[in-house]
Amino acid sequence: METDLHLPLILLAALIATCSPGPTTLTIAGTSMAHGRRFGLALAAGVLSGSLMWSLAAALGLGALMLASGWAFTAMRYFGACYLLYLAYKSARSALTPGQAKPRQIAVPTLRSAYAKGLALHLTNPKAILFFGALYSLGLPPGAPGSALAVVIVAIGLQSACVFFGYAVLFSMPPMVAGYARLRRWLEAAFAVAFGAASLKILTARLG
Repeated sequence: METDLHLPLILLAALIATCSPGPTTLTIAGTSMAHGRRFGLALAAGVLSGSLMWSLAAALGLGALMLASGWAFTAMRYFGACYLLYLAYKSARSALTPGQAKPRQIAVPTLRSAYAKGLALHLTNPKAILFFGALYSLGLPPGAPGSALAVVIVAIGLQSACVFFGYAVLFSMPPMVAGYARLRRWLEAAFAVAFGAASLKILTARLG
């Protein structure tokens, strides 16, 4: 029954995970500050699409199937770690570039590529499927009907959209952009360390 649905608990857990600093929020913030609101929103849309895909996969039980297939999950784990290392490299290279580089010199070429970057960032994150799998098992009763799953997927999607797009709008505001221009190299260095640490954490985490 839908009355057995622990929606507030699910949304609270999802909100904490979504808002907490990590590769996703750092990338949205950094892109919005460096390249403007349109690029930030496009990247956030990609992240949201990836989040909805993992949410749907977990709801349909595909997450449990992937975890049971060790080779598939391991492949995704290493691919995600390598992608984060690539982002760390790009941030480090930008941090080592002297002067205040203009946004166009390091801008994402197209809105489509910004969207693809956000999608890839979330789809290659093995923690996402672990999170959604745990979330559904925590907040959904056994044998929950399809209508309950639909409610959870839509509710989490709307909440995530508010958070991701909110980050893009907030960090594209003039004071944030001005701050990025002044502290570009320090911020890019921080991003490089954060991406590298996230990659290392994925590689060394004991998931079983």
